[in-house]
Amino acid sequence: MTTPRIETSHAGSLPRTPELIAANDARTLADDGLTLQRTPEFDELLTAAVVDLVERQRDLGITVVGDGEYGKAMTSAVDYGAWWSYSFQRVSGLTVTGADIFSQEPVRSSPGNVRLTSFPDRRDWTIFRDAYQDPTSGISTGKTATAFPSTTGPLAYVGQEAIASDIANLKAGLAATGADPSTGFLTALSPGSGARIANDFYATEEEHIWAWAEVLREEYTAIVEAGLTVQIDDPSIAENWDQIVPEPSVDDYRAFTRIRVEALNHALRGLPEDQVRFHLCWGSWHGPHTTDVEFRHIADLMLEIRAGAYSFEAANVRHEHEWKIWRDLELPAHKKIVPGVVSHATNVVEHPELVADRIEAFASVVGPERVVASTDCGLGGRIHPQIAVAKLAALGEGARIASARLFG
Repeated sequence: MTTPRIETSHAGSLPRTPELIAANDARTLADDGLTLQRTPEFDELLTAAVVDLVERQRDLGITVVGDGEYGKAMTSAVDYGAWWSYSFQRVSGLTVTGADIFSQEPVRSSPGNVRLTSFPDRRDWTIFRDAYQDPTSGISTGKTATAFPSTTGPLAYVGQEAIASDIANLKAGLAATGADPSTGFLTALSPGSGARIANDFYATEEEHIWAWAEVLREEYTAIVEAGLTVQIDDPSIAENWDQIVPEPSVDDYRAFTRIRVEALNHALRGLPEDQVRFHLCWGSWHGPHTTDVEFRHIADLMLEIRAGAYSFEAANVRHEHEWKIWRDLELPAHKKIVPGVVSHATNVVEHPELVADRIEAFASVVGPERVVASTDCGLGGRIHPQIAVAKLAALGEGARIASARLFG
């Protein structure tokens, strides 16, 4: 009989090897300015890196493993946007126009008319402008592998070769360690996050979101049909709140968010929920986050998403206290939560006893069999690789301590 235990995972991105970063940096861009060309040598390096990474995760006590998002290009050690920018190479209808969320003019919302403003105009970035503009403050989000494009034509998925490579590499790593394919996951962008780029083609914002839903469904389906779990990355569900000026009412924000939930559910239609997990966060940059929306205002909307598990920040010091909302919020039957119990936002490595305490707090309100211990956000591109390894080790050890206490 298998001894019960707390399963462990992470939010997706893990630090790339120096060799992989250099290889990505050496790749040439196609004429579209977005697509990084592949070579047999690069593909061989990528496969070997993923296989090695899967083994290292399992050695550290991670039981539900990913490919570290290694198939999502990073050309520098600090890159907070690879989870998003990878999609620009897998979707047609995009053009680099020079207009993006970092350079566009500020936008103002009004009651009943919620609109996203530019990233530099977000409320937290404005309140702490001096810190955000100080290159020594530690807030810098690095650089992405490609520029941010605009939607200039009908969107279509063209990433079949890339997602097939991601699937094959992760399954090779799982096979090499003798692991069941069902213990592997790959991340994919949400429609709501995808649609935050400039739209110069679709008549309305809502049409743009639904077009992204149709496109990304192909990626979700490919992952699920391969026997893996797809993790939907959607910081926008929570993060959009800070990107609306002035601060909207909670009701207006929920209406604005519901459109994105409905589009995602459309993209997930018919896919088995036990192979889908959803990741929510408040943006992974290392800023003050004083204007983050409270989890209690959106947690029930999150639970409407057709997923079998829900990943969210819970070790972040801005949100750690919010584990208590689960005392009153009913988790639907047969679903799990995947709370972060180690943080991407600090170089301090959590003590395994603290990790165990955090796990036990969630287990006390939803039951230990429904908790998968994880990281808040991806560790890759955000903290030093050596620190990331120590955090994953603390996660694995903390889960072992909690398992002994909870299951005897």
